Amino acid sequence: MSVKNHLRGFLGGKKLRALPSGETAPPITLADTNGKRRSLAEALQNGPVLAAFFKVSCPTCQFTMPFLERLHQRYSGPKFSMLGISQDDARDTREFCEEYGLQFPALIDEHGFPVSNEYGLTNVPTMFWISTEGQIQQTTVGFSKSDLEKMAAQAAQVTGQPPASLFKPGEVVPETKPG
Repeated sequence: MSVKNHLRGFLGGKKLRALPSGETAPPITLADTNGKRRSLAEALQNGPVLAAFFKVSCPTCQFTMPFLERLHQRYSGPKFSMLGISQDDARDTREFCEEYGLQFPALIDEHGFPVSNEYGLTNVPTMFWISTEGQIQQTTVGFSKSDLEKMAAQAAQVTGQPPASLFKPGEVVPETKPG
């Protein structure tokens, strides 16, 4: 039996796939690396949210997170925010955030990964652009340079800032990298 079929049995036949555009984003209320509870609903009061699911041991996550931090540094504020959702414990997540210079909040998915499962994750990193109405407007699985550029342009638009490239001249960045 394939792992997918085996997991399907546990999930009552639910097909595993990341939630697509147009779906309502399931609620998120989790503790951050310092134990403070944070919620998607609270973050959405200020504007759209980019929710990025990751695992510290994932090479594609390690590659992607510094670009997400650039997006956070340029655009996060009163009209846009980011939430990282880690599939690791608080200590490992804190160390990962320090190592990669991540300043956006990193929330800890609880035992059994209930939030990751609600979002249909099969791979990390997986990112969801969520509108203020709670609708998923974009889903990206793995690293996609064009998808990250699109998210940065959306962040620039909602914050009223001029768009800026996430990628520096001369940086060697592949178009995609599977998660």
